[in-house]
Amino acid sequence: MRRFFGAALIGLGFLLLVVAVGLPTFVGPAVAKLPYKMVPCPEASKPQPSGCLKPSVAEATGAQFLQINDKGVNVNTGDLRTTIEVEPQAKLTADQQKAGKLDEDAFIWDVYQTVQRTDGGRLEGVSNSSTELALDRKTANAVAWDGQWIEDKNSSITYTDLTYKFPFGTEKKDYKIYDTDVRAASTAKFQAVDTIEGLEVYHFVQQIPDTKVEVDPTSLQVLLASFAPGAKSGSVTYRTTREVWVDPVTGAFIKVREQPHQELRPDVGSPKVLLDADFVYTKQTIANSAQQAKDNGAMLKLVRLYLPIGVGVVGLVLLVIGLGMMRRRKPAAAPAAWDETLPQARHGLRDESGEPFARDTSQIP
Repeated sequence: MRRFFGAALIGLGFLLLVVAVGLPTFVGPAVAKLPYKMVPCPEASKPQPSGCLKPSVAEATGAQFLQINDKGVNVNTGDLRTTIEVEPQAKLTADQQKAGKLDEDAFIWDVYQTVQRTDGGRLEGVSNSSTELALDRKTANAVAWDGQWIEDKNSSITYTDLTYKFPFGTEKKDYKIYDTDVRAASTAKFQAVDTIEGLEVYHFVQQIPDTKVEVDPTSLQVLLASFAPGAKSGSVTYRTTREVWVDPVTGAFIKVREQPHQELRPDVGSPKVLLDADFVYTKQTIANSAQQAKDNGAMLKLVRLYLPIGVGVVGLVLLVIGLGMMRRRKPAAAPAAWDETLPQARHGLRDESGEPFARDTSQIP
C-alpha cells in the first residue's frame, strides 16, 4: 500500500510540473489576446458586467470648432466633450472567419465617436462619426479586410498599424499610429516611463505636421462661400500632437491627449481656423482605464507567473514525498556473534583467594 501511494504521488507530481510549464508556455499566450466575449458597458444606472468596455471620454475647454446648423456655417467657441465607444462584433467576426475572409486571430470592432458641447451651447451639427475595422487580437495592428469602412458602409478606408490600443507587452520603442484625418500612419515616439493611478505606463508622442486632407468638393465650396467669398479654390489642412500613456502589460490606453488643428486655406485671403482644441481624457476615464488594466494585468501575471510557481512547488513536493515512500525499508540487522575477546561476565562475588563466596540457600524457599 505504501508503494502504491508513493507511485500515485510521483505521477501527480510529474503532472503538476507539466502543468506548471504549460501555463506560461501555452495558456499565457492565449490569455494575452483580446477576448471574443467583450461587450460594451450599459448605462451607468444599470448593473455593470465584469470586464465590460467603458466609453473613453475626453474634454476640451475653450475650443474653436466648425458647426453647421440652421443658423448657417460658423466657427464657434465653447467647451467640447468627445466620447468614443467600442462595440466588438463577435458574430460578424465568426462569419467572416468561417467564410475565409478574415484571419482566425482577428477581431472586428465598430467604433463610434460623438462630440458634444458641454457649455450650454447648441449641440447639433458638431461632429459624429463611426467606423468598422479588424484588429489583430495580440498585436492590435489593423488587419487587411475588405469590409472596413468609415462614416458609412459606402466610404472605404484602409487601416494600417495601431489605432485604438497598443500590443500586449508594449516595449520601450517607437510605434506607428494610424490617423483617420490624414488616412495614414506615422511614428509615435517613446518618451518616458510615467506613473498614473499607481500604474506604470509608457508615454508616446506623435506629431503630425500640416497636411492637406481630402474634402468633398461640395463641402469645400460651402466652406469657401462662407469664409472666403472671393476665393475660387482652396484646401483644408490638418495637424495634431497626439500623446498616449499606455499600460505596457495589456497595451490599453490609460490617458490620451490630442491637440487637433484644422484650417481652410483659400487661394485668396487669410486662412480660417475650422478646429483648434486640446482634448484630454477625463479623470473618471483615466481611473476606469487604469483599474481595468490593473485587473487584466493581475490575471495575466497569475497565469504567467504566480500560478506556475505555485503549481510547480506543489508538484515538486509531491514528487519528493512519493520517491521517499517508494524506497524499501532496510531489514533489521541480525545480532552479532559473541566476541570471545570480551571479558567474561561476573556472576558472583569472590573472596580474597579468588573462590566464590558460598551462597546461603537456607533462606530460599
